[in-house]
Formats: sequence, structure tokens, C-alpha cells
Amino acid sequence: MITSEQIKNDETIKTYITKADESLIALGYTEHSFAHVTKVAETAKYILETLGYPERDCELAWIAGYLHDIGNLVNRKDHAQSGAVMAFRILDKMGFPADEIATIVTAIGNHDEATAEAVNPVSAALILADKTDVRRSRVRNKDESTFDIHDRVNYSAKKSITKINEDKTIIKLKLTVDQRYGTVMDYFEIFLGRMILCRKAAERLGLQFKLIINEQQLL
Repeated sequence: MITSEQIKNDETIKTYITKADESLIALGYTEHSFAHVTKVAETAKYILETLGYPERDCELAWIAGYLHDIGNLVNRKDHAQSGAVMAFRILDKMGFPADEIATIVTAIGNHDEATAEAVNPVSAALILADKTDVRRSRVRNKDESTFDIHDRVNYSAKKSITKINEDKTIIKLKLTVDQRYGTVMDYFEIFLGRMILCRKAAERLGLQFKLIINEQQLL
């Protein structure tokens, strides 16, 4: 059985993640490298673990999270689909069984908001983990005067916590936002679609999704 640790240490996968992020650097996007994919992987695993899913499902969620953005190597457009095809080839060569490949590839192919659907628990966990990774350290532009709205929103996020309540009925994204850099309206302008997607993904897992910004519940 191939583990998440083997995926993390695979040199080919490291290269693809690095090169995919280099393309996004050239395009002026926020960070999509190891910090992002590791955070997404860990959050996706946390979600399924907390809800009591089998250990292997939790590990598959981690793997899907770690690989989810490699399609940016091909092109930002349709990167979920190209990433799914890349992941299929990688995992097949590594000897993953067909049912596990299918689960991971389906999750990756359904994570981008333009075409996303929470079609299984792993894909739902991946959507939630990916869309809730909002943090200042993702902003690579060091010149605040040239921030675009994505820079402002991420830079304004001083603290971000994704947590399931003790009753396992609600998943909350709690943000502490410094409104000198980005307003709550800025956040909604670019993230409303993502938050609706998070609500649908949460429902797939039997949860309610709540968005809390500066202690105020907004969704």
C-alpha cells in the first residue's frame, strides 16, 4: 500500500509541483507551491478523519490534496482536468489499485470552481480544503501599491482557521481580516462563488458551512 509519505517524497511529483507553481508565478498568481498543497492535503485529511471516515479514505484525501494543482503545469485553464489526467498516470505507474486511482482522479478533476462538483466524500473534502486556504503568506507581490484584489484579500487575512464543531454538524471558516488591506466586500467579490461551493461540499458530508469574518457570521 502506497502511503502519503511516499507521495510527498517522490522526486517526480516534487518537480511537477515546483514547475506548475513557476507558471503561476509568471502569471502573477498567489502561491500554489508546497505550502499550499500541503495545507490543502492536511485539511482534507482532517475533515474526513474528524467525521470518522476509514483511515485509507483519509489518506486518499491527503494524496488528492497534495496533487490537486499539478495541472497548472499544462495550463491554468482547465487545470483540474489536466491535473487529474497527470495524476492518473503518476498513480498508475506507482501501482495504486484502480479504485483508489479513481477516487483521487475524480476529486482532482472536480476541485476547480468553474467545473467543481462534490461527487464523493474525498472530492468534497478537497473542495473545502482548497477554497478555505486564505492567508497572507500566499501573496508573493511585495509592493502593496500594486496589489490586485486577490492580493488584497489574501494579505488582509491575518488568521484563518477551518474547524469542525464537536457535534460534527458544522464546518467553519473563521477569518481575522485586517481591513486596511482588504474589506469584507472585497472578500465577497472574489470568493462568493467559492463559498457557495464550500456550502455544497459541506452538505455532501452532512455538514453546514459557516463563514465567520472578524467574529461576524456572514454565511
